[in-house]
Amino acid sequence: MTGEMMLKQAAAAVANRRDVYGDPVASMTAVARRWSITLDRPITPAQVALCLIDLKLARLAANPGHLDSMVDVAGYAAVLREVSP
Repeated sequence: MTGEMMLKQAAAAVANRRDVYGDPVASMTAVARRWSITLDRPITPAQVALCLIDLKLARLAANPGHLDSMVDVAGYAAVLREVSP
């Protein structure tokens, strides 16, 4: 799979998640509110997206060829763009 094909797959995944879970800003904001309670400190939607990217990068460190994790990193990067001021 080429890089371009992977990015198209990531774009499709982001669009699918938008259909299933709604607007990424609203979704990441809801997660940020929950994590803020859990961690007892303010968390932003952008921090949520960055932490999810970190999760996928940690998984890729264990299995560098895992395509789904690569796609997810690209997808969360796109979401980060949407939730960043």
